[in-house]
Amino acid sequence: MPNEPPWKAWYKTARWERMRQQVFLRDLYRCQRSGVLCVGKYPAPNSPVANHKRPHRGNPDLFWDIDNVETVSKQAHDSIIQAEEQASLHMRGVWH
Repeated sequence: MPNEPPWKAWYKTARWERMRQQVFLRDLYRCQRSGVLCVGKYPAPNSPVANHKRPHRGNPDLFWDIDNVETVSKQAHDSIIQAEEQASLHMRGVWH
């Protein structure tokens, strides 16, 4: 995709896949926001998503910090977490 930030490619690496699987196991496939068991297969609402607790915004230290990644359900990620991120961007004047 043109003009895609370089960090987007990090999500397609074997290193990311290994880390997200480690996070799911560490969190016992339990959504850290809602408590729901994330046993669905994508794109099910209860499928697991590896979420950066603190948005990395291209910072490799935050991106690759396993303690900054949590298991959440796709439903929580696509609703609550995305809304939080959008509000944060708006409040900082990134989006108008």
